Amino acid sequence: MQPVTASANAIPRLQQLLDLLDRKAEAQGLAVPQIVYIEKLQLLPQGTFGRAWADLLQQNNLKPFTTGPRRKQLHDGIHAITGYGTDLIGEAEVQAFLLGTKFSPINFMLGLGLLRAIHRYQNHRQKFSWEKLWQAYQRGYHSHLDPDTWQPELFWHLPLTEVQVLFGITQNQSSKLL
Repeated sequence: MQPVTASANAIPRLQQLLDLLDRKAEAQGLAVPQIVYIEKLQLLPQGTFGRAWADLLQQNNLKPFTTGPRRKQLHDGIHAITGYGTDLIGEAEVQAFLLGTKFSPINFMLGLGLLRAIHRYQNHRQKFSWEKLWQAYQRGYHSHLDPDTWQPELFWHLPLTEVQVLFGITQNQSSKLL
């Protein structure tokens, strides 16, 4: 997916980061062949996890990541399974969710970069909530999803709600702060 950014200046920097990830994955032998084929996912029945993934991409006029490591290529699946948007706020929620599942320096860095971008743009700042980020982190922490080892391609044909149950991903709703 080509994430939605708040400025044209951020796009080249983001592309540079994605290119760096691909080069590092290639050098470390972690790059994998393309996993997500949107044309195939669009053929799945409505309500399935795979179709929800394809619909998310189509509704947001995005293309799947097709290069680099598995974790990068499966990023959009996290949006589909959690329901978080693809705007700056949704991307920050995804990073918080992923930090809850399993700490990763790259997710931490991306999260900080997103927080900086959100702070710079008034319309995003007004929608921002630390409580939402905490809830996203808690959803990830209490889930059974390991972003490094999950194999969503095994579940594309299943109903989205069933896949959420399999990974212990609760519905996106307000929860009390711990």
